[in-house]
Amino acid sequence: QVQLVESGGDLVQPGGSLTLSCAASGIMFSVYVMGWYRQAPGKQRELVATINSDGSTNYGDSVKGRFTISRDNAKNAVYLQMNSLKPEDTAVYYCNARNYFSHWGQGTQVTVSS
Repeated sequence: QVQLVESGGDLVQPGGSLTLSCAASGIMFSVYVMGWYRQAPGKQRELVATINSDGSTNYGDSVKGRFTISRDNAKNAVYLQMNSLKPEDTAVYYCNARNYFSHWGQGTQVTVSS
C-alpha cells in the first residue's frame, strides 16, 4: 500500500521560512518523480516543485528563487525548503509521487500571516 505522509506545515510570519517533509512507503521511491503541489481556498491545485529520479528539478513561477525541493532516496523522503514566505503562499501543500501511477498525500497546512 502506497503512503505519502506530509509534515512540517505551520503558521509562519511573512518573510519567514519553513521546511516540509514527505515520507513515502510502498513504492520504489528512487524511480519516482516526486513533487509538491498546493491548493489555496477557492483555487485549483497548482505545481510548486518536482524533482526527478536524476535530481533535476522544476519549479512553479511563483516560487522560483524562494523554494527548494530535495530528495533523500536512502530515507524515501522528499523535502521542500520554503524561504521568504508570502501570504499568498498560504495553502494546503500536497506531496505527489508519479511514475506509471500518481499518488497523493493527505496534505499539510501552511499559513503565512502576521
